[in-house]
Amino acid sequence: MRRVIVGTAGHIDHGKTTLIKVLTGIDTDRLKEEKERGITIDIGFAHLTLPSGTLVGIVDVPGHERFIRNMVAGASGIDLVMLVVAADEGVMPQTIEHVEICELLGIKDGIVVLTKVDLVEKDWLELIKEDLKEFLKNTFLKDAPILEFSAVTGQGKEEILKTLDEKALKISIKAEDQPFRLPVDGVFTIKGFGTVARGTAISGKVSLNQTLMVYPKNLLTKVRNIQVHGKNVEVAYAGMRTALNLQGVEKEEIERGDVLADLEVLKPSQWLDVKLNSLKSVTPPIKNFETLLFYIGTKETLAKIFLLGKDQLNPGETDIAQIFVQEPVVAWRGDRFILRRTSTNQTVGGGEVLNPVAYRRKRTKPWERKELEYLSQASEKDLIKFWVEKREFLGIYEKDLQIMVSIFGEKFKKIVEKLENDLIKIKEGEKVFYFSKKAEKELKEQVVATLKNFHTNNPFSPGLTKELLKARISSFISEGFYQYVLEDLINKGVIGRNKEILYLTEFKYLNSEEKERLKKELEEKFLSEGYTPRDFETILLDFKENYKAAKELAQTLLREGILVKLTDKLVFHAKILEEWENLVREAFQKKKELEITDFKNLPKVQLSRKFLIPLVEYLDKKKVTLRVGDKRILRKP
Repeated sequence: MRRVIVGTAGHIDHGKTTLIKVLTGIDTDRLKEEKERGITIDIGFAHLTLPSGTLVGIVDVPGHERFIRNMVAGASGIDLVMLVVAADEGVMPQTIEHVEICELLGIKDGIVVLTKVDLVEKDWLELIKEDLKEFLKNTFLKDAPILEFSAVTGQGKEEILKTLDEKALKISIKAEDQPFRLPVDGVFTIKGFGTVARGTAISGKVSLNQTLMVYPKNLLTKVRNIQVHGKNVEVAYAGMRTALNLQGVEKEEIERGDVLADLEVLKPSQWLDVKLNSLKSVTPPIKNFETLLFYIGTKETLAKIFLLGKDQLNPGETDIAQIFVQEPVVAWRGDRFILRRTSTNQTVGGGEVLNPVAYRRKRTKPWERKELEYLSQASEKDLIKFWVEKREFLGIYEKDLQIMVSIFGEKFKKIVEKLENDLIKIKEGEKVFYFSKKAEKELKEQVVATLKNFHTNNPFSPGLTKELLKARISSFISEGFYQYVLEDLINKGVIGRNKEILYLTEFKYLNSEEKERLKKELEEKFLSEGYTPRDFETILLDFKENYKAAKELAQTLLREGILVKLTDKLVFHAKILEEWENLVREAFQKKKELEITDFKNLPKVQLSRKFLIPLVEYLDKKKVTLRVGDKRILRKP
């Protein structure tokens, strides 16, 4: 069955409630105060079945400017609007504001009903029609039929019902596989039954005994009974005015503005990324950091506006922005909202939610604006890919991803299947997480690079445990994703595993025997350099692939005293220095004092000052010789 919600709009006392009573036989003036004053203060409801069988729920919203908040709450979930204009008054202030609100809420179609036509002359009626056409020419109702109606004579009733039926048949049937959502616009108690919450079901369906969540309070409740248009039913669908008898929550725990919905389909947030529209008539313009009244669904709260890279939103302008709400709200991407200024009691703008679970962005950073601009026009497929890639190595929980893109059920599943070349699906316990192939490639590269760096600097260590390897890469890596990447690298032979140790398969680990052989080669190399060794680093470069190992072993030889460092660049084998000392001692047997030229002319060595001075000073430091002026003498034992 096709189900449609029709809402009224129009100025106070233009006959909205009377029109509904004539169409349906139901009086939507429910409150005593409304009866006495003759105006609608809160939302009223009626229903009827059109000739085609379409079930219509009718929402009667208040027309007085003081009750605009109730009008916005009532307009939530409306498919078609009936703009009601009294023929004896024409377009009035709330007529204009209601049309603006309907446009901001994304209502696309409707009809115009000219009431009280029995009170005016035909010429006057034609003038009012012309005024109406002029007013509506740049609105969503520019092509809407203008139908005449008289509650006194019944004129126009059948034409209105026929036109509503034609319009209703063009409205897309709401998908039933989407999660259930019902913004609460009223709560009361019934003796013997308990708490009852009512509202318009805007998506999905709800059944008897179904468990729901009260958002944003996150209270669990169970559906004890369901009423649609005053009749008990077992299932209520999107597009129905619904009352739910709830178990497990008290009347005081739930209020207008809350949302009844399936579990894990909404997430409370105080930050929203939005596309913001300013009305053309706004004076003064919406300012950056301005605090306004924020309406979404049936919720009303204060909100601060954060414009990105500008100080104000000019009248008629549309731009991306952020909103910080005083109280947490729940929404889906694409949900509409209204902004009103308390000081002037006027609607200033509204817009569409781009990201229902946002964070504070740096408004002066160009990439923040660029990202929001992308979010405002990205396809559903690109959105899913974007949010998964943004989470990098942490991934994103499937339920959170569905909330951010506001796509669920079979539709979500089909889009994800199309992204099989871009996404990885990993199950951790009972939860499913998504990661991007891009993140997989980057993590693999970092694993290989980290192990390679470790092996290069630690040639005698077999490798790293997976915990130490992870700590060297990043602390922001999902354990499930990390394990997935490691197993894939192991299976492809890129890295190996020996018990708890991970290593690059291309890495050649030096065992104790190979270590001793390299150490011996190193010692022989420095011994062969004799009295004129090349720079320390240059000698080590002779070992090429084992450079790091040679460098580490050279430090060991220095600690053991087999090698001796005379300067930063000059390192001698200890046997060469021992031989040098013996030569000097023999020279002192022939001569009590030695000058630099004497050292230079020692047998077996013909040294330049580069090597001679460090060698002479080495004996001074070792306290073999003592410098006296420009000469050296042999110290006494």
